[in-house]
Amino acid sequence: MPMRSRVVEPVPGRPALIRPGELLTSAPGAVARWALSADPIEDLHLVRLSPGVDVLDLTADLRAQGHAASPNHVFVGQPLLWGGPGGVPAPAEAVPYEPGEPGDVTVAVLDTGLAPHPWLRRWYAGETAEVADADGDGRLDEQAGHGTFVAGLIVRAAPGVRLRPVRFLDSHGVGDEAALLRALARLRSERVGILNLSFGGFTFDDLPPIGLAEALAAFPAVVACAGNTASSRPFWPAALAGVVAVAGLDGQVRAPFSAYGPWVDACAQSVDLTSCFLDRGGFHGYATWSGTSFAAAAVSGALARLCRGMPPGAAVARLLHEGRQIPDLGVVVGVDG
Repeated sequence: MPMRSRVVEPVPGRPALIRPGELLTSAPGAVARWALSADPIEDLHLVRLSPGVDVLDLTADLRAQGHAASPNHVFVGQPLLWGGPGGVPAPAEAVPYEPGEPGDVTVAVLDTGLAPHPWLRRWYAGETAEVADADGDGRLDEQAGHGTFVAGLIVRAAPGVRLRPVRFLDSHGVGDEAALLRALARLRSERVGILNLSFGGFTFDDLPPIGLAEALAAFPAVVACAGNTASSRPFWPAALAGVVAVAGLDGQVRAPFSAYGPWVDACAQSVDLTSCFLDRGGFHGYATWSGTSFAAAAVSGALARLCRGMPPGAAVARLLHEGRQIPDLGVVVGVDG
């Protein structure tokens, strides 16, 4: 389980991860007697509750009064970290990459950050640097290198694309709703054409996370992974209307770990992909990895290529309406778009 998180399961068989004792609400005054602090995030507040307060009961009470309220859900990166055809990342040989002529579109990559890899050096900075071993145990953390791998897939698929890295996930691949809303608020004033969100999670009630659809509506194109859940349960933010939800393929069929369902819009290869990685712990700058995280990156790269000739919104429309469709997986997006 991710650090500082709690599993809740109000409906048996449908668990979700939340930050313990944290509430997102539009009515901080209504919970002042139970609050230790309340920090504004756009039209909401993140309220930290006194010990012993049940955040799900409080959410239900606030909603009954007509207020927006939700636990602060946890989001997790979606590489494959167990069994299957891929599993944890494996060292790989270098693969070719040509940076190409600079293009006009910027892809914001909200992830674990970047390593100073030759492919990514122009966007590498201290505040967005990958953290390889936060716990100091001498081993790579669970999702160290995830952001570097994702970014490498995007720049290789769309030579000349500009990146805007944001270190949103920690090195274990963990972030949360409140942090995502803050990151999106900061990005809104920048010239971002495509958002790549290779993470997600379930909500305790399977309803959309509060405030997130409105925050994402400010961006021309948003791509998110459908999750490694092997189920049709809505996975957020991918399942939001207007977000391109991307499932994973293994050859011509759904990867066994990939989510699926009517809310999925596109699919791309997600098994044994190779990209840039950390130069540490047996790795020499390249790795092979699997997961819907990386299928989403492939689709972001395909959109960025299309944006050389059209704006991002038009690129999304073209991508989703041209090409072979698979029920519950959407349009197939290949290496050549």
